[in-house]
Amino acid sequence: MSEIASVYDTAETAIYMWLTFSVIIFAMISYAMERISLEITSLLILIVLLVIFQLPHLWQLLGGPEANILLTPTELLAGFGNPALISVMALLVMGQGLFQSGALEGITEKLSNLANKSPLLAVGLILILAMITSAFLNNTPVVLMTIPILATIATKAGITAPRLMMSLSFICILGGMTTLIGSSTNLLVAGVIEDTGVLQIDFFSITVPGAVLAGVGALYVIFVMPYLLKSVAGNNDEEREEQTSGKQYILEMRLKAGDKLVGAQPVAGFFPELTGLTLRMVERYGETFLPPFEDFTLNVGDTLVMAATRPELTDALSDQGHPLSSLAEEHAEGVKPGNINQPTLAEVVVAPGSRMNGRSIYQTGFHFETGCKVLGIQRRSRMLRQNLRDIRLEAGDTLLVLGSSKQIQGLRSNRDVLLLEWSASNLPNFAYAKRSLTIFGLTVLLAALNILPIVVAAIFGSICMILGGALNIRQASRSIDLRIFLIIGASLAMSRAMETTGGVAFLSSNFTEVFDGAPPAVMISAFFLLCAITTNILSNNATAVLFAPIALGLASSLSMAPEPFIFAVIFAANCSFATPISYQTNLLVMTPGGYQFKDFMRAGIPLIFIIWITYSLFAPWYFGL
Repeated sequence: MSEIASVYDTAETAIYMWLTFSVIIFAMISYAMERISLEITSLLILIVLLVIFQLPHLWQLLGGPEANILLTPTELLAGFGNPALISVMALLVMGQGLFQSGALEGITEKLSNLANKSPLLAVGLILILAMITSAFLNNTPVVLMTIPILATIATKAGITAPRLMMSLSFICILGGMTTLIGSSTNLLVAGVIEDTGVLQIDFFSITVPGAVLAGVGALYVIFVMPYLLKSVAGNNDEEREEQTSGKQYILEMRLKAGDKLVGAQPVAGFFPELTGLTLRMVERYGETFLPPFEDFTLNVGDTLVMAATRPELTDALSDQGHPLSSLAEEHAEGVKPGNINQPTLAEVVVAPGSRMNGRSIYQTGFHFETGCKVLGIQRRSRMLRQNLRDIRLEAGDTLLVLGSSKQIQGLRSNRDVLLLEWSASNLPNFAYAKRSLTIFGLTVLLAALNILPIVVAAIFGSICMILGGALNIRQASRSIDLRIFLIIGASLAMSRAMETTGGVAFLSSNFTEVFDGAPPAVMISAFFLLCAITTNILSNNATAVLFAPIALGLASSLSMAPEPFIFAVIFAANCSFATPISYQTNLLVMTPGGYQFKDFMRAGIPLIFIIWITYSLFAPWYFGL
């Protein structure tokens, strides 16, 4: 009887294992395709896992036999209280404090001044500075503060932005590989491993191999990548404009009495008055009309949702006979050319931690606060098919805004958006810059010297940032990225489920069988490459959490020390170079650089192979394999 029960329990566990694998496969596909928002996908994963592991209880309520519950809701949701996750959130708050106070802008201003004398030297120094800073600070604020500086210096050096912006993102990712707090990926792997009691990863445990990988990668990023990206844009502004002019924005117009389009009728299904614009839909009293339009007359109250490139929109606003010219006329009335109130078009990028995230344009009050009107939205080179009031903004969205020259200049100090065309000169000195730098330095020191655990030091530092005035409670709460929080929590739940159901042991044993008889160095190399590929499909944090227990399983099955496999997960999961959506900083530089998806593959895939080969050669020597 006991043997039958044992077989039953084993079969039952196997069912749960395959159900868990199914959830993980769904997560990978959904995260990669983004047809469903990442937040909703994460919540669905949690709900499905909770229901799956409550099936025995539900079956018992229906009169079935009593069965064990492998994972309770408390165990599945424990990831949200994981010290590594709390550390990541606290460090995001600290990074936002440095960003809000402009703590690093004094240094970048000096580099900008150096650009007047030696532009190429300034470019190299600012990339190196960004790399070093990223070892101790979240990459996102570093990239946000550096983009406008690098753009200005690049112009002085005669280098187009596309040749440098991706380098900035990649060099920050490489810098994050060198210390435990340099990346959320590092912290999460350390947290998962620490929970097992097998290994303790300290502040500088990964510094030596991380510095080797970052150094080799930096040589490629600084000296080779700019030439690979040379064809993305030409060497002058005209060619740069040609490269980005095809990018379309979604915009809308609500017809009022007296508008030129009221009473307009289509010709051959389209409206000739909307020269240069594509009318994608008309909304009337909750009813939607799509092209081609036949026997249709535009009326007062209709909402027109259109698509246009920036040059097309500029032409429309400049043409007094065009229906959209009324938007520019609101700003241009009585204004002479060259006046500070002259109408100006500009592009801004929604910053991570912005209060605009998750809200529609109308909910943000952007127009009331800045005086600038949002004309259109563009998201990752993908055309949105909604009207503006229904679109929830995300970090990385590009907004095309119209305002007076003075109002556009005022966006330079706006921390909710990043103005793409501004000069880096005359950067303001913020009152709390030195204070926030001191707090950050003290936090790093406490963690590096093991005086306090990282989670305690990070919470201490984030609270000091708030109490010290570097940022307020509202800004601190905005800096906590709900997307990252939910993805990590869901990934920790999947990792726990995979470990409990025997999925980790199953994958480890099968991986060992595939490479049966191969030297340990070959297995580590293959495992690294598998992680690096997955991180560009899934996400760096999810890959780190899912592969960390597999790394332990592999090391155990081979009777090896776990460090080579654990470090492989850390470094490989950081290799988010091949797609713009694999890492937040890639998304931030996409618009300033005018990149397409294929550009990241062109420049990122060689870097992944360089890091992989370097680790494959260095790890056997470093770990004495």
